[in-house]
Amino acid sequence: MAAADVFDLAVVGAGIIGLATARELLLRAPGLRLAVLEREHAVARHQTARNSGVVHAGIYYAPGSLKARLCVEGARWLYDFCADRGIAHERCGKVIVAVDAGELARLDELERRGRANGVPGLRRLDAAGLSEVEPHCRGVAALHSPATGIADFAGVASELAREVGERGGALLLGREVAAVKRRGGEVRLRDPSGGEVAARHAVFCAGLSADRLARAAGAGADPRIVPFRGRYLRLRPPARHLVRGLIYPVPDPALPFLGVHLTRHIQGDVLVGPSALLQPRADTWTWPGTWRLARRFRRAGARELLLQTSRRAFVAAAARYVPTLRVEHVDSGWAGVRAQAVGRDGTLVDDFVFSEAAGGLHVRNAPSPGATSSLAIARVIADRAATAFGLAALGSGA
Repeated sequence: MAAADVFDLAVVGAGIIGLATARELLLRAPGLRLAVLEREHAVARHQTARNSGVVHAGIYYAPGSLKARLCVEGARWLYDFCADRGIAHERCGKVIVAVDAGELARLDELERRGRANGVPGLRRLDAAGLSEVEPHCRGVAALHSPATGIADFAGVASELAREVGERGGALLLGREVAAVKRRGGEVRLRDPSGGEVAARHAVFCAGLSADRLARAAGAGADPRIVPFRGRYLRLRPPARHLVRGLIYPVPDPALPFLGVHLTRHIQGDVLVGPSALLQPRADTWTWPGTWRLARRFRRAGARELLLQTSRRAFVAAAARYVPTLRVEHVDSGWAGVRAQAVGRDGTLVDDFVFSEAAGGLHVRNAPSPGATSSLAIARVIADRAATAFGLAALGSGA
């Protein structure tokens, strides 16, 4: 496409958030000349398709945070979207399990957060109540979230892409953005071969490349994306009855992520995982926050390395909650890479983060529950675009 072809707005990234954003913009401004640029030759090839597929209810997140609000709203809208379009989804429910009395205070805090965030149907279970919901699970208490579920996120992304095209958006696959320049009132998005797509404004939903493209557009260096590799195992079919819905641990605040859990997947599998092994790229080793993070979580890192290399250790972590689980019950699964923003001081950025630079809006951090929240995130981005770009037609909502 010649640089002379100038779009009103370009969206970089055809994962679920980029596609939801493109659709939202076209809903608000039907005549908008919009293009979605994606380096792969199909949509949703990375985090959107390679995750647990869980529709989160909003329990974990600090009340008042973007994650808390957008997860609760986004889950409701996502379920409606799937139901209206015949996309596979199920409110299978989730339990967060305290295995001993030492975890009860943390379970209390999760219950407080969930109720403050307006999570529907949340209830406390004792050991007997837990056994009724998950007969093979053991613990002294649990939180039950019947609104938590699973969905075909890749299917959602495919439908979003279809609707973008139906509304006149151009989906430009195989168009990697290697450089970003602001020139002559336009954002120039250059690919590695030197070709360009020009737009008056751009929205970047670029996942693992979010920080690189933000810096290229003139945004600050902080935060930096540091990848984490997550590995899943699968239960063999004869063992799938051990898990009815979703079984999660009470998160350890000394660890960076939620820990190994057991989740039903919309395709019929039961997943065990994920691990969360720091897997920096060459450019992230130069970021001071990477080294500070690695030092802070060195013991957790050693544990995650063990999970990556030992199936027995992986199963033992899950068997804390389902004691009858054995190594022979699992098969190899798959792995995905999670884009997580890390501050210069080595802290994991806990909330969604957006920034602006030279005619562009950047999604700087959108890890879990990013997919659950995608339709709600899209509305936030469209609202910000209306203000930042002076596009009055985008401010009306959808």
